[in-house]
Amino acid sequence: MNKPLSHRKLPPLKALKGFESTARQLSFRKAAEELNLSHPAISHQIQSLEEDLGVKLFYRHNRQMTLTPEGRRYYPIVREALDLLINGSEMMRRSANPASLRVQTYISISIRWFSRKLPRFRKLHPEFDVQLISCIEEQNFDEATADIGFIFCRQPPESHFCWIPLFKPTLFPVCSPTLTKHKTNLHPEKLLQYPLISVTSESWKWHDFFEPLGVENISGSNISVDSTAMALEMAMDGEGIALVNGPFAERDLAAGRLIRPTPHGIEEFGEWGLICRRDMREQNNIRSFIEWLQNDIS
Repeated sequence: MNKPLSHRKLPPLKALKGFESTARQLSFRKAAEELNLSHPAISHQIQSLEEDLGVKLFYRHNRQMTLTPEGRRYYPIVREALDLLINGSEMMRRSANPASLRVQTYISISIRWFSRKLPRFRKLHPEFDVQLISCIEEQNFDEATADIGFIFCRQPPESHFCWIPLFKPTLFPVCSPTLTKHKTNLHPEKLLQYPLISVTSESWKWHDFFEPLGVENISGSNISVDSTAMALEMAMDGEGIALVNGPFAERDLAAGRLIRPTPHGIEEFGEWGLICRRDMREQNNIRSFIEWLQNDIS
């Protein structure tokens, strides 16, 4: 039997939210806006927390704010406790609605790959209400807003996650056939004579392609965009050469809208897979989705 908690030793719980937001942003004003409270209310929360703990958590210099050594030690403790509460509460909410399934991936993958696959899952499992959550930035799985994610990893994620690898991609360039006059056997260094389209939101960059092939001094006419979907549209329009990391341009390659201007590609670069909380792996909706996608791409 668990021993009772010493509730009187708990700090004022409302004040912990105010402290976390203020410490993260180092601003009463920003914390007040984030929590939909007034500036004096946030200030009062911090004051009551400092009085309860018997230490100062912030230095205040005119309009500047910094954490004291005690504040720096306390912040990760509060952040971890709030994260545990949020994630545990979300797990309870999800278990109350097992017919829903929230899938996180990147917006380019949603547009060019997942949007064509999901109808097959819906046909097979009409009992699940599927929500596809797309993010433009390459980022880690957000367990607070999604049940499962389809992401790219260079190394396995943290141990409390279950990681189901699906395939190892090849990183390779694509372009319109008109850009290189239908040439598909260019030496990688020759690609530098053309505009290279860089995607700021992805974890893979042009140096990941060129460096293993011994191409140095990467320079030239470059174009930066914020999504692979946009980069591929520009490549099809003949605006430059884009990088693909996986089977996400297959239809355009098969239709001749895109070609590979060089046969070279980089493998052993990471892998695409599914990620979820380890303690949710056998939940019916998540298990069904994993089994379906494994079969669909096999």
